[in-house]
Amino acid sequence: MIKNVFDEQVVAEIIGRINKLNPDTQPQWGKMDAAQMLAHLNVTYDMDFTGKYPKPNAFARFMLKLFVKNTVVGNKPYKRNSGTAPQFKIADKRDFEKEKATLINYLQKVQQLGEAHYDGREANSFGPLTADEWNTMFYKHLDHHLTQFGV
Repeated sequence: MIKNVFDEQVVAEIIGRINKLNPDTQPQWGKMDAAQMLAHLNVTYDMDFTGKYPKPNAFARFMLKLFVKNTVVGNKPYKRNSGTAPQFKIADKRDFEKEKATLINYLQKVQQLGEAHYDGREANSFGPLTADEWNTMFYKHLDHHLTQFGV
């Protein structure tokens, strides 16, 4: 079930799950450590809130909309060990506490901005999305990786 990231109680629940992590929490699958996973999750929000990741060119965007968008904003859960875009690959060491704090701040910011802010807002890779599509994209990714780490 896709929970609503614009709901304060849902965000509190997600933050509670994040707070169960520590730098030594082991994944049930995959190669990332806990700090890398938090940094990986932060990429989605960095794309929304910062200019750190430029928009793909028109052809790449067309291809992303055609082949990736439905996987990202659809209700079907991600498969374990599924591939990821290059900008989401985190191979270097990361500061667990910094990544954790950044993610929690992003979650609170999204919740405070609310559904109206996101309805029709343009996503870096997919163009305009509905608030429901934004919610699905945010929650599904969070839930996938928090589950990966057993929280």
